[in-house]
Amino acid sequence: MISPLEASARSIIQKLHDAGYQALFAGGCVRDQLMNVAPHDFDIATSARPEDVQKLFPRTVAVGSHFGVVVVLIGTAEFQVATFRNDGLYLDGRHPETVCFSTPELDAARRDFTVNGIFFNPLTNQFLDYVGGQADIKIKQLRAIGNPTDRFREDHLRMLRAIRLSTTLDFTIEPETWQAICLNAKQIHKVSAERIRDELLKILQSPRRLHGFDLLNQSGLLAQILPKIENLKGCEQPPQFHPEGDVFIHTRIMLGLLPPTVSTPLVFAVLLHDIGKPGTFAVDPDGRIRFNGHDQLGAKMTEKIMLDLRFSRADVDATVELVANHMVFKDVQKMRVAKLKRFLARPLIDDELELHRVDCTSSHGLLDNYDFLLQKREEFANEPLIPPPLVTGHDLLQLGLRPSPQFSIILEAVESRQLEKILSTREEALAFIKTEFLPPESHIPLSVPPPLP
Repeated sequence: MISPLEASARSIIQKLHDAGYQALFAGGCVRDQLMNVAPHDFDIATSARPEDVQKLFPRTVAVGSHFGVVVVLIGTAEFQVATFRNDGLYLDGRHPETVCFSTPELDAARRDFTVNGIFFNPLTNQFLDYVGGQADIKIKQLRAIGNPTDRFREDHLRMLRAIRLSTTLDFTIEPETWQAICLNAKQIHKVSAERIRDELLKILQSPRRLHGFDLLNQSGLLAQILPKIENLKGCEQPPQFHPEGDVFIHTRIMLGLLPPTVSTPLVFAVLLHDIGKPGTFAVDPDGRIRFNGHDQLGAKMTEKIMLDLRFSRADVDATVELVANHMVFKDVQKMRVAKLKRFLARPLIDDELELHRVDCTSSHGLLDNYDFLLQKREEFANEPLIPPPLVTGHDLLQLGLRPSPQFSIILEAVESRQLEKILSTREEALAFIKTEFLPPESHIPLSVPPPLP
């Protein structure tokens, strides 16, 4: 059954055909169709020039008309319609200096990988494969079109895209294509941080992220993109807590233990949670290895790494918090009830719990703190972890207290006793404040201030 998205894409093909132009589905949507996967977008290649496309369709955006690309809008959907072209020299490692409009054969030859170089005519139900992409799909192989070194020197981002496609499609990378990636890995620095970030995220958020991580490492791309990760290799850990090996091995195992779907902060916290260990490595006189303060150093390093890769401030702050707090879990069973409830009410607690789980599972295997928190979470589930406050700053003013930093101390003291069920009513809270925080001479019967409207 044809989806509404595909129906709209076919209507564009039909309109171009009716106007006398050749028009074909191109790229990933054709590959997905051959793999029996529903495409999430449809790109169209055509003999029509950009100005012809704009005349035919009422709603268009010329996002790259100098490269022959026009976006056609149908409802809320966007479709890239690109003129068959042949590219000139790539001097910046990302974009051709010139393009000339050409034929389907030449257009296919300038694309990145054979599996993305197949065309499909939905009007005749025919595939046009000038590069052997269908054969590579059958054997689940990713192969550069033509000379792999030329393809990667034209556009350095294609190296990361190769690893991303190998990861997400579960394809092997053809040997010559792989060798060209390894030889040209140092050129990835010429690609913008935003583009690198996007490909890296797709790799690490894939259920097959461990495969992608290994390819990044083996190709040399990981050392170029995240050089601080290289310092984890050979960084020894105390064997009584980390029998699995050095920090790099520990981190790699953790990535493999994550569930299929992960948030950006969680997967980057796993990747970077121990990034501060090499800088805090020390050995006690008794020979025990320690990493005092590695969580705080790691949080600072994580912030810089993610800002350099142009992550959003929200993702940076969340990841930094996960890294900074990942050692707190060792103390949870000693926490008073009030502190424990505040701990479980933290906005990132789900990701924190998962980070702790994979951290322990990949090393000593002890999950007592994790199980304790799950048990307490279930125990506290019948009521809000942080209930509405019994008193507010307005109540303190009515008791005659002047605004000061002591307000937060008083309110926190009341909340702690509320969380531990020592105080349960507003009246009890006010009596506690008068006893503990007001001068003795003021301890006279007072009417209870009315609650705020």
